[in-house]
Amino acid sequence: MRLIFLVSLTMVAFAANSILGRLAIGGGYMEATSFGLLRLFSGAVTLSALCILRGLSVRRNLRQTLWGAAALSIYIVGFSVAYQDLDAGLGALILFGVVQVSMFLWGSFSGSPVSWGQIGGAGIAFAGLAFVVWPSGGASAAPLGASLLMALGGLGWAAYSLLGRGARAPLAATAVNFAVATLMMVPGVLLFGGDIVVTRTGGLLAVLSGAVTSGLGYALWYHVLPRLSPAVAATVQLSVPVIAILAGAALLGEAITVSLVIGSTAVLGGIAVVVLSAPGRRTAAHSKTVAER
Repeated sequence: MRLIFLVSLTMVAFAANSILGRLAIGGGYMEATSFGLLRLFSGAVTLSALCILRGLSVRRNLRQTLWGAAALSIYIVGFSVAYQDLDAGLGALILFGVVQVSMFLWGSFSGSPVSWGQIGGAGIAFAGLAFVVWPSGGASAAPLGASLLMALGGLGWAAYSLLGRGARAPLAATAVNFAVATLMMVPGVLLFGGDIVVTRTGGLLAVLSGAVTSGLGYALWYHVLPRLSPAVAATVQLSVPVIAILAGAALLGEAITVSLVIGSTAVLGGIAVVVLSAPGRRTAAHSKTVAER
């Protein structure tokens, strides 16, 4: 039960990042890559301060740090720049669709067992997500360049999640990843950034996203990842766009449609199937029942 609560809290933090990003970038309060850079920097400062207060060493393996920071910076650049041109819902579909496929494939290739029930549940969840966010009839096709950038961001996040499964000190590992990714993000700002626009509201939203929903949220994600299979970790993240859409309806006054209700139900139901169909779960439950007898 505690694991379910922590995973749910993490997904809410991820969804909050989408809301904060939409408010800052979509509202014109801040340029996209500058938002990403300040988001990383504020997260690095906050996490480093927590490590100091808790007496945690931030000395990490250089190779693991470089890989983790590179994956994180790729995600931030792809996510931020793509959302300048993509519809938020379609962008979420591309991002988490790529994450799901990547983590499922990695789990299969690395020998992690994946049941047919999990495959079916993931398909239900993905179909429900597509039903929620796919543009209605007559909508123009998504820009190819922005779609590819969002897909690149999805690959970066999938890699970051998979690398996090081996983190022994989640808080310290996330702090170092954020610090190094901040340096890696600078070329992205110079390459993709336009006119630098930073308002007080935009800066506040970026700091809140970096320090709380990204920094602490990602540290929590690194904490729970070792207890999740790649298939489960991939599928539960499909709940993030649905949470973001529901939060947008509540906080931004967006309408809740019938398609939203149906699609959200399919996503959450698919996630439940994936979790309940995990290989070994039924065997473990049976063993526990026998032992209690």
